[in-house]
Amino acid sequence: MRGFGELEAAIMEVVWAADAPLPVREVTNRLRPGREPAFTTVQTVMDILYRKGWVDRELQGRGYRYWAKAGREDYVAGLMASALQASPDRAAALARFVEGMDQAEIDELRAALAAARADEPPP
Repeated sequence: MRGFGELEAAIMEVVWAADAPLPVREVTNRLRPGREPAFTTVQTVMDILYRKGWVDRELQGRGYRYWAKAGREDYVAGLMASALQASPDRAAALARFVEGMDQAEIDELRAALAAARADEPPP
């Protein structure tokens, strides 16, 4: 999985933070404090994100309103999976990643592993 480009990431941050579907104009306005992208550029990138499956949309009036189809955590999990696939020794790469975690993160990982194991059928 390829990571988002700079503008894609900024747009997704706006969409993830929204509590309701947003029109392109509102996304553009929320991006303005840190950037000055043109409306048509934002519209094009949002269409690309739609085609990639990261956002969904619904026509309201003359324009679309967009919302996230997948969460930030789904995106990060996909990046992590891609990074692990890039290694010829996935177990070693995962072990190195875990070595960099603090105890609270390790405890959370243990809980997630236990929950995943509980959903597995018995061998």
